[in-house]
Amino acid sequence: MHSMKLLVLEFMTNNMKDQRLKDLITKSNDSRKEIQAFLRKAKRNKKLDELFHKTHNTVFASIDCLTCANCCSTTSPIFRDADIRRIAKHLKMKEGAFIKQYLRMDEEQDYVLTQAPCQFLGPDNKCSIYEHRPLACREYPHTNRKHMHQILSLTEKNTRVCPAVAEIVFKLMG
Repeated sequence: MHSMKLLVLEFMTNNMKDQRLKDLITKSNDSRKEIQAFLRKAKRNKKLDELFHKTHNTVFASIDCLTCANCCSTTSPIFRDADIRRIAKHLKMKEGAFIKQYLRMDEEQDYVLTQAPCQFLGPDNKCSIYEHRPLACREYPHTNRKHMHQILSLTEKNTRVCPAVAEIVFKLMG
């Protein structure tokens, strides 16, 4: 079991160019129970949004997503109808053709990518449809939105994907 966990971590951090980012993901995976306990307690903090937003801004001032792209390499956003229309139009495709080529329906009946890494992720970690990307990509990693108490379970999961989220949570944990 332990070796499987290491293989998954190695796969997830393979594209990361910055060792510090890899270390944050590893630390987050190793600290999962502590992070969960912290976020359960944090849910009651009246200033949670303010704390997250301030820390989000600080962390993203020093982390360049293009040195990581782990979110694009390992997970899929949800594609809403508006996303599908916008991206298909940009690619000069019919919506049905776009869905057939790139998407599948997941167990929650949401459209997601058929594969990881994202087919629109370039070797330079840049998105070839960046200006037209799905709303879920635009909002990721969701650490600067209102009502953080409502998405703390998602935030906990994102600490294992996004080193910036891991760093934000570790900074909040003190």
